[in-house]
Amino acid sequence: MKNWHPDLGQSDSPLYMAIADLIAADLRSGLLAAGDKLPTHRALAKRLAIDVTTVARGYLEAQKRGLVQSHVGRGTFVTGNAAAPAGVPPADTPADPRRAAIVDPSMNMPPEPDDPALLARMRGGLAALSADLVPLLRYQGFGGAAVDKEAAALWLARRGVTPPQERIFVTPGAHPTLLAILGTLAAAGDTVLSENITYPGIRSIAAQLRLRLAGLPMDGDGILPDAFAAACERDRPKALYLNPTLHNPLTFTMPAARRAEIAAVAQRYRVPIVEDDAYGFIPADGPAPLAAHAPDLTWHIGGLSKCIGAGLRLAYVVAPDDSRALWSFAGAMRAGSVMASPLTAALATRWTEDGTVEAILAALRIETAERQALAASLLPAGSHAADPLSFNIWLPLPHGWTRSTFSAYMRDSGLGVVASDAFTVDGTPPEAVRVCLGGPIARPQLRSALEFMAHALEGPPEMAGSFF
Repeated sequence: MKNWHPDLGQSDSPLYMAIADLIAADLRSGLLAAGDKLPTHRALAKRLAIDVTTVARGYLEAQKRGLVQSHVGRGTFVTGNAAAPAGVPPADTPADPRRAAIVDPSMNMPPEPDDPALLARMRGGLAALSADLVPLLRYQGFGGAAVDKEAAALWLARRGVTPPQERIFVTPGAHPTLLAILGTLAAAGDTVLSENITYPGIRSIAAQLRLRLAGLPMDGDGILPDAFAAACERDRPKALYLNPTLHNPLTFTMPAARRAEIAAVAQRYRVPIVEDDAYGFIPADGPAPLAAHAPDLTWHIGGLSKCIGAGLRLAYVVAPDDSRALWSFAGAMRAGSVMASPLTAALATRWTEDGTVEAILAALRIETAERQALAASLLPAGSHAADPLSFNIWLPLPHGWTRSTFSAYMRDSGLGVVASDAFTVDGTPPEAVRVCLGGPIARPQLRSALEFMAHALEGPPEMAGSFF
C-alpha cells in the first residue's frame, strides 16, 4: 500500500474535492503512479484527521474523473489517468461551428469565459456528470433533488438568504418562474407595479397574463417610496416587481436604505414583492436583498443566466415564509414545466460544490470591469449610465438622434443596441438606448464598435453619414 499523505492545505476546494485534486496532482508529479494502492478510507481519515465519509466521497470523486478504480475487498488503486477526467474530449477537439455561431447580441449577456484553465475546469465538471448520466435522464420530483437544493442553499446564503429547504425551489429559469408567480398572485385585469423603466421580460409576461402593469416613477436609487405607497392606495396592486441590483437596463443598484423603505411600504399594504435578483451575485458585497427585509412577502428569484450563462436555464427560488400561495405556485410550475432539467441542475450543483462558480464569477467581474473601463475611455464623461459590473450601459441620445435611427445605424456594428421602447411601461419612451457590452464579442472588436458609436454621437445623424 502506498504511504500517501496529501496536504489538504494546498487546495481551497471542499475537502473531498481536494482529495481528488491532489490525487491528480501527485499523478502528474510522479508521487503516485498507475497501480499504486491508496490507503483505506479509515486509514486516510485518521492520517488527515477528517471524517471517513469525506475520504469516501473524495475517492468516489477521483473515480468519476478516471483517476482511480475501487474494487470491493481489494481497495482503491490508481489508474494513471491524470491528464483529464473520464469523458473529457481532447483539448484540440474543435467546436461545432453550428453551435458557436448562435448568438443574439441584443440580449444582456455576461462576457464569455476564454481562459483555458477555467474552461478546462468547467469541462471537467461537465464530464464528471457522465458517471450519473442514466439517473439524470429520469423524471425527478418538482422543485429539485435534495442535493441540488443543498447547493441552492449554499448559493443563496451568499446573498444572506437562508430559508429552510421546503421554501427553496429549483426551477427552469426566471421566465417560467415569473409567469407562475404572477399567475398565482394575480388574475386578468389586476394591477402589478414595477419600475417605469424595467426589464422587458416582465412586460411580456404581464401581457401574456392580461395583467395591467403600472410603472412607478424613479430616481437614481430606484422607485420612490411615496409613489409606491400612493399606487397601493389608488390601484390595490397584487404585486410589486423589482430588479434592484444592477438594474436592467439602467444599471443602478438600489441602496440598503431604499430597500428598507420599499419593504416597509409593502408590509404596510401587504403587497407581495417579486424580487428578480438576476444580477445579485455579481457584486462581491452588494446590499442585502429585499427578501432579507420582508421575508414574509418576498418571492426571491436568484437566476443563474446572468452570472454563469443563459444556456443553463436555471433559477433558485425562495418562496415567502408566510405564503398561502405556495402550493398554487408549485402546481403552476408543475403544469408549465414539470421540472428543471436534472442535467442542468446537477452541473450547477457540481460547479457550486467544487468552486468553479466562484472562478467563473471572478473572471466575469474582471472582464466586465475592463469592458466598462473601455467604454468610459471612449465615450464623453457623463454621457451614459453605467456600473463597473453591469453588462450594459444606458445611453441618452444627443444631437437630434432618435432611438430608432440610432438603433438602425448601429445594427451591423456588433453591439446589441435596443431602443428604450422595450423597457418603458407608461408614457412616451425617452430618446435612449441600452447598449450591451457582454457576450462573445472580443475586446478589440468591442473597442472598434465603441469608437464607431462615439464618432456617430459627436454630431447629428446627418454628420455621421446616416442615410435615414
